[in-house]
Amino acid sequence: MTRIGVVSFPGTLDDRDAARAVRLAGAEPVALWHKDADLRGVDAVVVPGGFSYGDYLRCGAIAATAPVMAEIVRGAGRGLPVLGICNGFQILCESHLLPGALIRNDHQKFVCRDQELRVENPGTAWTRGFSAGDFITIPLKNGEGNFQASPDELARLEGEGRVVFRYAGPNPNGSANGIAGVANDAGNVVGLMPHPEHAAEAGFGPLAHDGAAAAHDGAAAAHHGGTDGLRIFQSVLAQLAG
Repeated sequence: MTRIGVVSFPGTLDDRDAARAVRLAGAEPVALWHKDADLRGVDAVVVPGGFSYGDYLRCGAIAATAPVMAEIVRGAGRGLPVLGICNGFQILCESHLLPGALIRNDHQKFVCRDQELRVENPGTAWTRGFSAGDFITIPLKNGEGNFQASPDELARLEGEGRVVFRYAGPNPNGSANGIAGVANDAGNVVGLMPHPEHAAEAGFGPLAHDGAAAAHDGAAAAHHGGTDGLRIFQSVLAQLAG
């Protein structure tokens, strides 16, 4: 069975949820502790959300120096699929696995809501189960979710197709170009601010719609289906299976 590591730092909130999503997708979750420079032979890694080290200094700045992150950086360089969610996205940026930075929301408030996203790049290890232009709904909860990068870096991300997810509708946090998630140039490392692990089990996820395109056109009735996020975890299993 495919084994996917889920990292825990002091202050991590969503490691159990991420492990459950991994299990629901059909893989074995493997707990990885921040102090251990050992990935335990996993096939992929999820760096989940929360408030690692209380968000002191900068969100993700201390976690990026943890022994486990040094191993993740090395593994990513060899092609290991890595997914960073919310605080995990911040950690990947602080570790320089992904470009840019996540700063305070432009409205200076914490946001928590169901969020519609548009899939921009279905060619990464974590999105191969989607098509370009698909719309998905997963929860968003952050105070520092405002993705920013230099104009040159933004142009490079857009030009190279490395924007993976984009916010649909009003921009919830001021992110440049409405960017919700990006990938490295190899496509094995992806970070996104919304939480796919909270949209992995029918009946317990966000308000969703039957059919992505129909949902965006308002042609489908809303319900608590809530499994759009599960496809992100299923995508990496398909990638690993070849």
